[in-house]
Amino acid sequence: MDLQDQLKNLFPDHKLDPSIKVEKSKSNIWLQEEPILCKYEKRKGKPITILEGYNGATEDFKKLAKELKTKLSVGGSFKDNKIIIQGDYRDKIMTILKEKGFNVKRVGG
Repeated sequence: MDLQDQLKNLFPDHKLDPSIKVEKSKSNIWLQEEPILCKYEKRKGKPITILEGYNGATEDFKKLAKELKTKLSVGGSFKDNKIIIQGDYRDKIMTILKEKGFNVKRVGG
């Protein structure tokens, strides 16, 4: 659901002005100014990559999590506004996010 759909849900009586053009990003996901933090941890002896710091809609972050898991062919989850990817994929995740237009900051080792 993009911004236009959200506005239609909030204001159903409002008529859109056709002369105003809205630019859409490549991935239809909210891009932010602050960088997304890409961390590496070990839990129970197994490596994981954690992405946090996204301040857009949680649905967009869930879509991003699903897309990353599909592209990397790995497991993972979305909990507490964090994407948890199984394995150490920081470099690959950072290149994917940079291609989408996100600012990414590597945290730790």
